[in-house]
Amino acid sequence: MTEIIPFDLRDGTIFYNGEFVEWKNAKVHILNHGLHYASLVFEGERVYNKKIFESTRHSQRLHDSANTLDFKIPYSVEEIDQLKNELVAKQNIVDGYIRAFAWRGSEKMAISAQENKIHFGIACWKWPSYYSDEARKAGIKVKFAKYRRPPAECAPVFAKAAGLYMICTISKHEVEREGYNDALMLDYRGYLAEATGANLFLVMKNNELHTPLCDCFLNGITRQTVIGLAKKRGIKVVERHILPEEFCDATDVFITGSAAELTRVSNIENKHLFPTASQMTLDLMQDYQKLVQA
Repeated sequence: MTEIIPFDLRDGTIFYNGEFVEWKNAKVHILNHGLHYASLVFEGERVYNKKIFESTRHSQRLHDSANTLDFKIPYSVEEIDQLKNELVAKQNIVDGYIRAFAWRGSEKMAISAQENKIHFGIACWKWPSYYSDEARKAGIKVKFAKYRRPPAECAPVFAKAAGLYMICTISKHEVEREGYNDALMLDYRGYLAEATGANLFLVMKNNELHTPLCDCFLNGITRQTVIGLAKKRGIKVVERHILPEEFCDATDVFITGSAAELTRVSNIENKHLFPTASQMTLDLMQDYQKLVQA
């Protein structure tokens, strides 16, 4: 078994508040607003063949998320793109993962923290695919989560913000203890929403591709990419509210995300089984890999 090195003990370089520092020296005080009040935004991105996939779109979304949380990142989108590229080179990452993030500091420990310094960091590391090619095609096993995605009137649902992932961690831990790979979340109305860190797609019996309407959760960049690939193939893509029982009308199901890439779902609570990949899913998997590896 490969030894897992904790992230705070790894070697390498991290960009932190204006300089590239030794990995182990990238530290913050425990009394920071981002930790205690979840005032932190982030992006998770893939590096393929030394290139960051859709880097600018991720950098722009990071800025948009910060604006939603009422703070401004002290680096422009263009500067963030450049810093990410420099860090990939310094870390000698061929295929890996990169995370840019920003958070409120420690000047004031209270709900109101308008004068707190905004900190910014970027880290990247070698990281193979979350699921192997075989596992992505074979499919994962999921169970419905007890928590639901809240409405846009109750949370900043379109930001990629730390606090929104609390129910994801709880849900994933619960289903993993029961032998599942991931949790599937409904929205506040009972419609299908997403997995804990990936968007959802259903290949329907009429050969259309249906995906939940992102009106209370993140419209993933990988999701948008796959929709574009499907349309290039002439596949009709329908974004709408989808009820859980409509899995009965599907021939295949998959999720998309920077980590998951495009991964099939073969088992939903042992009630809906999709043992064989559809040709549409296999084609889109191939198209996606060709795109990111180009």
